[in-house]
Amino acid sequence: MERKDIIKKIEKLRGTKVITYVTSDRQGPVNARVAPDMIPIISNQLRKIGKTEKIDLVLYSAGGDTMVPWRLVSMIREFCNHFSVVILYKAHSAATMISLGADEIVMSDMSELSPIDPSTANIFNPGDPQNPQSKIQISVEDVMSYFDLAKNKFGIKSDEELTKIFNKFVESSPSIHPLALGNVNRTHNLIKILAKRLLKSHKQPLKEDEVEKIIEFLTEKLYSHQYYIGRKEAREDLGIKTVVEADQKLSEVMTELYDSYAKETAMIESWNPEIEIGEGNQMQKKEYKIAYVESVAIQNYYSMIMELKRVQQNIAQQTPQGVINIPQEQIVWRAVEQGWK
Repeated sequence: MERKDIIKKIEKLRGTKVITYVTSDRQGPVNARVAPDMIPIISNQLRKIGKTEKIDLVLYSAGGDTMVPWRLVSMIREFCNHFSVVILYKAHSAATMISLGADEIVMSDMSELSPIDPSTANIFNPGDPQNPQSKIQISVEDVMSYFDLAKNKFGIKSDEELTKIFNKFVESSPSIHPLALGNVNRTHNLIKILAKRLLKSHKQPLKEDEVEKIIEFLTEKLYSHQYYIGRKEAREDLGIKTVVEADQKLSEVMTELYDSYAKETAMIESWNPEIEIGEGNQMQKKEYKIAYVESVAIQNYYSMIMELKRVQQNIAQQTPQGVINIPQEQIVWRAVEQGWK
C-alpha cells in the first residue's frame, strides 16, 4: 500500500487533514533532526491544504533545534481551528515541545515523549580531546544537577563555599569557559519560556499551576534526557491533559505508517560502511532519504547522497622497535549532495 493511502486512512478515522513530519534517527551519519529548513516545506503543504477546521501533524523525531517548535506550531495554527499531534513512536526533546503546542496529543501504547532539557554547543564549550575540531556538548540538566548536588544534597549554602564550587566547575579539565555556563543558563531559561508559550497557545489554555507543573517535570524533575514518557504517565503524573489515547484501529494504522517510514529509511538498522559500499566495490554512491514531510497531495523528502571509497591509510602502531606506520584499508565517506526534494 502506498503511504498516501495510509495517510488517507488516518484522515478518515480522525476527520482531519494530515501532514506527516518524520526525521530518521538511524545510527551513523545518515539521520536527521528537527530543523528550520522544513518550515518552507510545511508552509507549502499548508497552503496546498488551505484553511480547514482540523489539522493533524503526524510526528516521529528524536529531537533537534529547540527554536523550531514555536515557529512551526504558530504557523500551523494560522491554517486551522484545532491542531493535533499524532505521535507514531518517538517525539523526543524538540518534538516533545512541538507536541506541547497541540490542542490534542494522540498517543498509542508505543508513543513516547521525553524531557526537554537540551545540550548546548557553542564556541566557548570545552574542546573534545578525541576530536580537536569539535566541542563537547554541555547538558543543561547536568549543570543544574551539579549545583543542586552541592546545595541540597551536601547542604552547602554560604556564598563563599558556593563560589568555590563554581570555581571548581570552571577549572575542571577540560576547562569550561564561564560564557559557556552563561549560554547554558540562557538556554535553560529560554526553553522554559518557549514551553510556557506553547502550552498557553491552546484553544482551551491550561491553568497557570498546571503549566508550571508540566514545565518543571520536563525541564528539571526527570533528571535524564533518556527518560521516556508513555501516554498514561504523561496524562496522570505530568498532568498533560491534552493527551488522548488512540483506539485500537487508529493505533494499528499509526504502526502501519511507522513501519513504512522505518523500512524506507532503514532506521532500525545500524549503519555499517562495509555493508553500504558493497563487497568488492572500490567506490559507491548511495542515496539516503532521511526526513519526510508528506500529505495526500504532496510528498517531500530530504535526500542525502553519500560517496564511499576504499582507501589505504597509514595507522600508527606501537612496537618494541618504536612507532611504525602500517597501511590498512579503510572506508571513508562524504556527503556529495543533500537537500529537500
